[in-house]
Amino acid sequence: MMTSYLASLSLAIRGILSNKVRASLTMLGIIIGVAAVISLMSLGKGISAMITNEIEGMGSNLVFIEPGVAEDYSATMGQGELTYEDAKAIAESPELSSSVEDVVAETASRAQVVFQDKNVNVVITGTTAASLQAWGSGISAGQYITDQDVDSRAMVCVLGSKVSGDLFEDIDPVGQVVRIDSRAFTVAGVLKSKGGLMSSDDSIFIPVTTAIYRFGTGITSSDEHNVAYIVLKVSSEDEIDTVADQVTALLHERHRISEGKEDDFTVTTQKEILDSLSIITTAMTLFLGAIASIALLVGGIGIMNIMLVSVTERTREIGIRKAVGAKRRDIMMQFLIESATLSLIGGLIGILMGWALAQLVSSVGISMGEGMKLTAAVTPDIVCLAVGVSVAIGIFFGSWPAMRAARLNPIEALRRE
Repeated sequence: MMTSYLASLSLAIRGILSNKVRASLTMLGIIIGVAAVISLMSLGKGISAMITNEIEGMGSNLVFIEPGVAEDYSATMGQGELTYEDAKAIAESPELSSSVEDVVAETASRAQVVFQDKNVNVVITGTTAASLQAWGSGISAGQYITDQDVDSRAMVCVLGSKVSGDLFEDIDPVGQVVRIDSRAFTVAGVLKSKGGLMSSDDSIFIPVTTAIYRFGTGITSSDEHNVAYIVLKVSSEDEIDTVADQVTALLHERHRISEGKEDDFTVTTQKEILDSLSIITTAMTLFLGAIASIALLVGGIGIMNIMLVSVTERTREIGIRKAVGAKRRDIMMQFLIESATLSLIGGLIGILMGWALAQLVSSVGISMGEGMKLTAAVTPDIVCLAVGVSVAIGIFFGSWPAMRAARLNPIEALRRE
């Protein structure tokens, strides 16, 4: 049996080499298709890795609490009531104190910031001292907001690195006074540049109590002060789900939400966010691969056409082989191996081209935001998929020509000129 396969492979290779130009043009569709699949799916993988790194770079073991209902973001997000007093209740809860390291309540708004003759319009984030640790940020100059600043509603601010560069080109910003919506704030420090889609480089941070009482974030019907969201840093990944359940129960009690009624807040863990993004990016990667596979389909049709022509041209050869004892399966195997070999060689060349395109994209470093560069990740599963599909296409589209060749009557085949 092995001898038969080797003989068929030898005949298939001789058939390909006897028509090098035609074989090369036949493989072109497969080469382009595989290169497209490799490069586009690699881009999808690169985007997925970039987003995952961005979320993980926010910090670790985080639980997010937002106002509104997760099932209908567009209609309800921001319409629920989440307050600074909720955050204080979570921080002071005996049940949560051993599991939660930091509780961060933040507000967010935009404002005009002025220093001398320079001004910028940036995001003003009201926050707490714990946010530096929770978000995994660092200070490059001065100091961050302290608990004392929050308690005293101090008029101090911490600048993102980009804001600092825009307002203070050749001046040490620490100790300088800037005006935020005409209110004077002393610069306490400057954050290290972090980059990324959710970068704080283009933001200014002030004590959350200052934001609440100086800028007015809204007061609820129970005279509590609205915040945009609350973030918890949990001490251990194993405790995240337990903390999420305990926080939900606490907020049910504080918001007087009875059993069976819809929540006016959403509790989401960092793992849930990563899982959701993973589903989205995987679907996007497969979609890109499906689009690129159209070129493989066209290449497969090209192989079928060429193999049909080859069967017609080699009718007499087929007749002679049958006359000397070749069986139907031998003839069919010869042409199947020939079509699969064409696809395999085209697939291997396509892999090299796709890898080269992916490396080109990575070396160019397409910008995806401040401090973020798009890279293409060529992984073994993508390569195996591309090669497997290309060979499968060769066998599938080579089957009909192979069956036509196997069914030829040897006497009629020998009569052909």
